[in-house]
Amino acid sequence: MKRVILTLLAMTFFGLFGNAAPLEVGSPAPTPAALDQDGKPLDLAAIYAKGVTLVYFYPKADTPGCTKQACSLRDSYASLGGAGIQVVGVSKDTVEAQKKFQEKYSLPFPLIADHDGKVAEAFHVDLIPVVGITQRQSFLVKDGKIAWVNPKAKTEGAADEVRQAAAALK
Repeated sequence: MKRVILTLLAMTFFGLFGNAAPLEVGSPAPTPAALDQDGKPLDLAAIYAKGVTLVYFYPKADTPGCTKQACSLRDSYASLGGAGIQVVGVSKDTVEAQKKFQEKYSLPFPLIADHDGKVAEAFHVDLIPVVGITQRQSFLVKDGKIAWVNPKAKTEGAADEVRQAAAALK
């Protein structure tokens, strides 16, 4: 009986929190209200207006895979910026957790504290079942539209992957 109940709960959970239709290339880039690691409003439309923008979602600040991904982007930040690419990270962590993560690893780009999941929802990013954190996904925004989607973003080598995708957009 216990197994049946757990199975039904799991099926319900997967049905509620999985399989969102991903944003398609060419869709308008979402601009939901968001707070950065300092608790200040972050205007995504203003960031998009500066050039190609990477919006990358990661499950949890200061965990091994998420740290590798963020540090890959940090280490290549100058070359990404030189190529005109803005970077914005997003997770469901709190403002305080995002601030600690940014400071601990000297991340030079803003991190959105999407504690209520509204940014993930706007980008159609699924949550990891049971724990309710965002799945790892990346988007490139160009001219206010989704230009590239990677539903299985890398942790190590994230910057190389983004650079290649951005080069293909030109």
